[in-house]
Amino acid sequence: MTPDAIGTLPTDHWRGIDANRWMVEEIETTQGVRHAFVFTADGFVTAVSNALDRDGAERLAAACSAMASLGRAVAADHGEGGIPSHVVYELNGAKLMFRGAGERTYLGVITEAVIDPALVAHQMTTTVRKIGEKSLSSAERPH
Repeated sequence: MTPDAIGTLPTDHWRGIDANRWMVEEIETTQGVRHAFVFTADGFVTAVSNALDRDGAERLAAACSAMASLGRAVAADHGEGGIPSHVVYELNGAKLMFRGAGERTYLGVITEAVIDPALVAHQMTTTVRKIGEKSLSSAERPH
């Protein structure tokens, strides 16, 4: 898959993302959740809520992919390896949360600053279990 002229994913890829919107519809109704998205370990968006624009989704996926890579590296040295189970970044005015959702895939949300993180984490886990990690998984892309 090659980028189009402005450096984003081709339009046909975004048609597939639109078709996958159902994956994030339930989580985006959780109190305090602004945006929900699914992304791959290599930074591609695979599903995104209505309220998040294309450029914003691509930037989030790329940034979260880098953070997940850092988490995997730290886990390899200081944990039991694998992907981070839950990551929470407290930002000014918001929180970014993401968790593993399948092989090489993550579910992420942007929330209001003041939320019940346990409620959001529970809903994220419920969403992953409901859809199924196998359905959310992505294959490794050739280099």
